[in-house]
Amino acid sequence: MKRIILLIAGVVMMLSANAQFSMMGGGPAKPRVTGKITAVVLDSLTKKPIDYASISLTKVTDNKSVNGGVTDERGKVSLQNVLPDQYKMSIGFMGYKTKTILVKTSPEKPDLNAGTIYISPTESSLKEVAIVGQQALIENKVDKLVYNAEADITNAGGDATDVMRKVPMLSVDMNGNLQLRGSSVRVLINGKPSGTMANSVADALKMIPAEQIKSVEVITSPSAKYDAEGSGGIVNIITKKSSAEGTSGSVNASAGTRSNNGAFNLNVKTGRLAVTTSLGVNHAYPQNSSVVNFNSSTLNGVTSTVTQNGFSKWSRVGYNGSAGLDYDLNGYNNFTTNVKLNSFSNGGPGSSDVFVNQDFSRNIRDMDMSFKNLDWTMDYRKTSKREGEEFSVSAQLSTGRNGSDFSNRFIAAGIPDVEVIGSNTGKNNEYTLQSDYVYPFSKSTTLETGAKGIFRKINSDYDNSAQDFDYDQNVASAYGVLGFKLTKKITAKAGLRAEYTKINGLAGNAVPFDNDYFNVFPSLILSQTLKGMSTVKVSYNRRVQRPSLFYLNPFRNESDVFNPMEGNPKLSPELTDNIELGYSTFIKGSVINASVFYRNTQDVIESKIAPIEGNRNLTTYDNIGTSKSYGFNVFGSYNPKPKWTLMANFGLNTYEVNNISNDVSTGTFLNYNAFMRSAYAFTGGWNMELWGVINSPRRTFQGKTDMMYFYGGAIKKEIMNKKATIGINVLNPLSRDLNIKTVNNTDISTQRTDIHYPLRSFGLNFSYNFGKLKFTQKKSIKNDDLKKEEGQQGGMGGGMGNGSK
Repeated sequence: MKRIILLIAGVVMMLSANAQFSMMGGGPAKPRVTGKITAVVLDSLTKKPIDYASISLTKVTDNKSVNGGVTDERGKVSLQNVLPDQYKMSIGFMGYKTKTILVKTSPEKPDLNAGTIYISPTESSLKEVAIVGQQALIENKVDKLVYNAEADITNAGGDATDVMRKVPMLSVDMNGNLQLRGSSVRVLINGKPSGTMANSVADALKMIPAEQIKSVEVITSPSAKYDAEGSGGIVNIITKKSSAEGTSGSVNASAGTRSNNGAFNLNVKTGRLAVTTSLGVNHAYPQNSSVVNFNSSTLNGVTSTVTQNGFSKWSRVGYNGSAGLDYDLNGYNNFTTNVKLNSFSNGGPGSSDVFVNQDFSRNIRDMDMSFKNLDWTMDYRKTSKREGEEFSVSAQLSTGRNGSDFSNRFIAAGIPDVEVIGSNTGKNNEYTLQSDYVYPFSKSTTLETGAKGIFRKINSDYDNSAQDFDYDQNVASAYGVLGFKLTKKITAKAGLRAEYTKINGLAGNAVPFDNDYFNVFPSLILSQTLKGMSTVKVSYNRRVQRPSLFYLNPFRNESDVFNPMEGNPKLSPELTDNIELGYSTFIKGSVINASVFYRNTQDVIESKIAPIEGNRNLTTYDNIGTSKSYGFNVFGSYNPKPKWTLMANFGLNTYEVNNISNDVSTGTFLNYNAFMRSAYAFTGGWNMELWGVINSPRRTFQGKTDMMYFYGGAIKKEIMNKKATIGINVLNPLSRDLNIKTVNNTDISTQRTDIHYPLRSFGLNFSYNFGKLKFTQKKSIKNDDLKKEEGQQGGMGGGMGNGSK
């Protein structure tokens, strides 16, 4: 607790230091009126945004350079802290003619929107305009790989889970959970944690319509600036929520045989004030999943078997909405606040024929789960006349309530009916305070530092039971990252993050437990530019994966009485060391990105089964041992013709876990995933795409899940002067069901599950954009420190008897 108090004191000191912000580098700053100049840079032929175009601002009177920047992925640039004067603004980008325009600001009107600026390709690059003008589906940047979901028409009509299946290096298991190179990842939305994600990643993804996703960022080697959570890395989902000059927005709707989605975004900006709103809805039709479960166990020399053959009819309904406000107090100060609400429910009835050895009965069951979460964030950002200097303070409140109810009624001839019921309500409150400071010593050397406190309180209440679970977790952290040039071509970024975690809890009538641990997380990235637009990168970092409520909650969920599930409040966090070597190049319109990595994880958390009385197998979680994994990933994109794009990704990693004390030695297995895509743009605004995904069998220390594959296609047509599109899409058209087989073994028991999940779907989608969107991104809180469940319900449904959250 002392360290947490010290952290808060440190944040207060940083706030106090901010009062002297304008004093840095000399005496008192003279009062002045400053503003900002914004613009959007587009290709003059294709009318597409130009990313990373260079912008320079020079005074007309003496040609002295006073400001500069680069455009973002939407072609937008914002030059802050500009004194009233007349300037020449020059825009340049490789393969384009440099363009210069005159701009002027005044004390009365310090802000200027220069509007849309078109720049023209040079003569030598005109032949490649068709390729350059198209938005790349995959972008390889210095610290991340970006999948531009809005450029992939096959996403229409789906949800975020469908989008994740096509992101390079990611794999999606049978429940809709994400893994990066075989390890858990931390999922953020617009750089922020979500209360819904903290409870169930799979369910949260199902609530986001695909049309609402702009891009997905995969960060395999996060620096110490990021929270240390996520042994495999970080996945950041960027949605189409933004501030825009004037009034603009979009409407998307899709209807299909499997699910229906809708999304609405509205953006209004007047002067320094911007207001944004969004709404997304999702409804999946009730569909039957056939489920076969088999248990075999040998206790005291007697072998017993249980076979369940039946179905589950699950449906899914959810919505998410947000409202945000962004206000520039002046050219130096900005305030942002956002409120986001998520609500989701799934479940449904089911029935099974049950054979316990030779005894027959019928089980009539029902399962209902609900999730409601509210996230409220407030951010303050202050800049100075020194380009790149920035101070920010962020606060966040997340509150959620989760409900889980189940019932099982067994009917057998000659005996009274037996009924098993259960109910659980979980509450999760989280409070976060964070402060960050960036100071550029020079153009090539920058210091980033900050402090953060996270305070969590979790309660899980059970009806008519003494199993109530109370859990408090507080995390204090501080970091420092230094970016600098080793040589003209080698850039380095070195950092260190320290985190202290304090835990207190009480499970039922058991003795209260507490735990605390202190960890240091170093990070290092070296990047060198080679000839021919190639880059090589080597990185090292240490990460942590703390168990979330799903893993800790000791409530025993008996929605499947023969395969109950419960959490383990005594779990320790995973600690992972990662080393990665990456290479990327651009050759005549083709992109190649390759990487190799090594990962060592201590105290790996996995599910395990254990035979208990009554021919049953209990599923819980444990720190099973140490894992060493090697692997590589290769991504390539090629344009056989200007309007034809071929794309493929292949990843492979080893799985091996050892623990001498628990006699665990799995041996070495290979996991792989592959993604292929072909897209063609026809004349007249027609587009067509085909894609496919393959995930290899997934191993655990007790068993495996068989291989799965998905495939689909889409056709889209631009209408209404390219302001709207209409299209059709298909998913697994040649096979109604996705067959999911899982086998787990212990020395004395076996558990087999065979599920036929209805996946085939056909859909019709429509989207309409009005106004003109100009996206802006704001710095915000990022809580990245909880391990997500690997078998949570809702991703694939099917009544697999997963635990409540």
